[in-house]
Amino acid sequence: MAPATAVPTPNTAMRELRGDLSPAEFATVIRRAARAIGEHVSCDARYIGRVEAGAIRCPNYAYERVFRHIWPDRSLADLGFAPRTAVRGRPAQHPPHHFDEENDDVRRRTFLSGGPTALATVLGLDGPAQADTAHTALPLPPPAPRAPRRVGRADVRLVEQAVRDIRSADDAHGADTLFERAGQSLRSAYLLLNEGDYTLDTERRLQATAGELAISVGWLAHDSQRLADARSFYAEALATARMADDSALEAHVFCNSAFLARDAGRPREALRAAQAGQSAARRLDSDRLRSLLAMREAGGWAALGDRGSCERSLGRAYTLFERGESESDPEWMSFYGEAEIAGLEAQCWSTLGEWDRASERAGLAMALQQPQFVRNRALYTAELAHDRLGRGDLAGSAAHGSAAVALLGQVRSARIRGMLADTAQRLRAFQAVREVGEFLAGYDNAVAA
Repeated sequence: MAPATAVPTPNTAMRELRGDLSPAEFATVIRRAARAIGEHVSCDARYIGRVEAGAIRCPNYAYERVFRHIWPDRSLADLGFAPRTAVRGRPAQHPPHHFDEENDDVRRRTFLSGGPTALATVLGLDGPAQADTAHTALPLPPPAPRAPRRVGRADVRLVEQAVRDIRSADDAHGADTLFERAGQSLRSAYLLLNEGDYTLDTERRLQATAGELAISVGWLAHDSQRLADARSFYAEALATARMADDSALEAHVFCNSAFLARDAGRPREALRAAQAGQSAARRLDSDRLRSLLAMREAGGWAALGDRGSCERSLGRAYTLFERGESESDPEWMSFYGEAEIAGLEAQCWSTLGEWDRASERAGLAMALQQPQFVRNRALYTAELAHDRLGRGDLAGSAAHGSAAVALLGQVRSARIRGMLADTAQRLRAFQAVREVGEFLAGYDNAVAA
């Protein structure tokens, strides 16, 4: 007989900390604190309610870092949470003590910006043969023989934080200026993996993190319109996931691969990748991840012109999304909130030529988008310009195009610039319309700059 489900114990400590604030106001405080330290959490009133009800017994690592920032003198136990070992049945992967945070910060900055040669120096992997810092195939040729360098938890944290820094910078600025630097960081991660000496637990974490870094670099390639490079990096990440038997990493690879295939005009491949991702995600306890994969499937069906299948996938995606967040949701999914799901739905309707519905959902995505996701704000604005043009609303399309152009100074994304270029080209025949003329003038000036 299955064991009885334990009744959640209300988290009175967090309720007391909320004080007179409403759950929504408290969630705003947490999101602001997260932005202050470069974290992104999709905290809302529903999440606060689940915490206070005891449904979230232990926060994920992103929330843990935010809570430690807000209440530095309190442990998770002081905040009313259970130990991670009691919740997940395995030791915590990020010990809260016994490491030098200032030194870790110096090391991760070296990792992110210094390239493999600088990292090899920091970690003692340098020698007579220096690592090649050019963009070459992975992995790098092995250096001259030397005694393996012991790789430990601090080294893995270095790679993990590099992944977070890359994602944070992409959210704020887009991919174009990050791609080469991130590629250097990826080669450094594989240098650790291939040349280091480590325990089985460290190997597992390092494989998972190197795979996540490969996905991040693949996404930067995608957003920079380097689609063949993106496909190669995703293949590297998938190979790592398969060797490590890591379902979470595999699901992430397929999620991004589906998006890439759709943008590359390979809808059947997009569909297969999304379905493969859902198969991998069955072994994971994350409704939000399954929701995102269902949205990827919907995008594949839309590209194939199958409206019925697209609508069924959309319905499944929203059903899963509405079940809320879970402590098992992957850290990389912080972007997947109400704004993102509305934006992905807008893309489906746009692909199907349903311009009114596409415009409505793109407008909702813009209204809901959190300020720190500057790249996505520019993306949704450019999409709305495209959708309004599909409706025949020349002035509306131009107005949103001008709003997107105003964000280009903060965003470096070849994908977004390509969308605006397409809209501008289609509007040139109507430049006698005042709003269109203003948009084209601003766009041309931005391109010339």
